Amino acid sequence: MSDLAVNITNLHKVYKEGVVALKGINLQVPKGQFFGLLGPNGAGKTTTIGITTGLIRPTSGSVTVMGHDVVADYRQARSAIGLAAQELNFDWFFNLETLMQQQAGYYGVPANVAKPRAARLLDEFGLGEKKKVKPRELSGGMKRRFQIARSMIHDPDILILDEPTAGVDVELRHMLWDYLSRLNGDGKTIILTTHYIEEAEKLCEQIAIIDNGKIVTEGTPQELVAGMNSDGLVIEVDGHGPEAEASLDGYVVTRSDNELTISTQQPELQIAEIANRVTAAGAMLKDVKIRRTTLEDVFMQLTGRSIDE
Repeated sequence: MSDLAVNITNLHKVYKEGVVALKGINLQVPKGQFFGLLGPNGAGKTTTIGITTGLIRPTSGSVTVMGHDVVADYRQARSAIGLAAQELNFDWFFNLETLMQQQAGYYGVPANVAKPRAARLLDEFGLGEKKKVKPRELSGGMKRRFQIARSMIHDPDILILDEPTAGVDVELRHMLWDYLSRLNGDGKTIILTTHYIEEAEKLCEQIAIIDNGKIVTEGTPQELVAGMNSDGLVIEVDGHGPEAEASLDGYVVTRSDNELTISTQQPELQIAEIANRVTAAGAMLKDVKIRRTTLEDVFMQLTGRSIDE
């Protein structure tokens, strides 16, 4: 049996209006991995997830889920996935407990299993006291939590989260991060789409950056960042900016007014030398910061724009 949870091969999608959403992407997600699909709005993340979950038909290419083709073996493929979509998609006229049990019924989970599982999931997401409440009465953060809890009612092999923390407060975001990390630690395969750089860096073992319907790079966060070679120091000087810049011969330096950005792979070891050179040139140090390369830097280099643009 394959050790891949999801295998995407040469996937294309062209909508009827002629909009080309995907341009031949290839992705492999091993079982048990926390995988991130990082990109701006409109990059193709939601289309990729829609095809993987059977909500959108591909134009060409193939996707298998736990070894099952999402078109030919759609029942098996869909039963292996729990999807927490970006858009809230539950019936507003039933309470949370009923909605959980209805969702379980779609996947053939017996009532005697679904009821205690629903109660446990609602408790885990801090919604146990709200089980008789209808979704319209919940706060925005509670609705997002319920969306994720409901996606897990049939205990899927793979949990797919499409922008799960979009629009939620920082406290809830960190609560969800902790919960998802525990789930993954227990062996659950998780696929996360996000445009939050910090979220991808913190949670994901492997990241693919998608832009304009193409995968532009893929690797661990450490691998992606290491390829940039843009660590360094940012120092602010009081006066003598040109002289301070000239004193750093041998370094790659960018000056903006009285702020100098110095590229170096070992900034901690070279702070003293750089500070001595700058002060010897007559400048006074006002601030010194170590700059670490981030996934935002990687994204900007590969696409020429910020992920939020």
